[in-house]
Amino acid sequence: MKANVAKRDEVAALFRAAREAFGPVDIQVNNAGVYEFRPLEAINEEHIDRQFNINVKGLLFATQEAATDFDGERGGVVINIGSQVSLTPPANGSVSSATKGAGVAITRALAQELGPKNIRVISVAPGVTVTEGFASMDGHEGFIEFAKSRTPLGRPGRPEDIADVVATLVSDESRWITGTVIPVAGGLTL
Repeated sequence: MKANVAKRDEVAALFRAAREAFGPVDIQVNNAGVYEFRPLEAINEEHIDRQFNINVKGLLFATQEAATDFDGERGGVVINIGSQVSLTPPANGSVSSATKGAGVAITRALAQELGPKNIRVISVAPGVTVTEGFASMDGHEGFIEFAKSRTPLGRPGRPEDIADVVATLVSDESRWITGTVIPVAGGLTL
């Protein structure tokens, strides 16, 4: 199923199709996201709108839709996949870092708003992670070398590094965790 998460009607259609196929939602992982680094002089409206539309509006629209399935007894879990740039913004990353910082603020606000409904909201902040999207980015090799030099574990992340943490966070063993950011970056520091 495909949808542009920045469009409310497409998100609603996506959830309708998912419900028909799988039943009500009890876990929502907001993993749609884009990033692009540009120096200040190269930032324009398209650059800002694209990242805020997907990384902020999309997160809100998908969570809004998922929350309608969560009931007070069964509850639910929302995981917002953010980025280490929300915690340590790099040069040329002002827009991307701002969208990921907004995700952290949304996580904390929604944890308070939805907690009384037995809904937990958590942000996961990956560091440099080698995904298909990352590998298609110009200059990604430089980011890999940067990650190796700044990460105590000496390597960039892999998708399964993030997925394993998410699986733990949505489990009952993490039932007392909400409203926080979990860095998953191998100790990456800038």
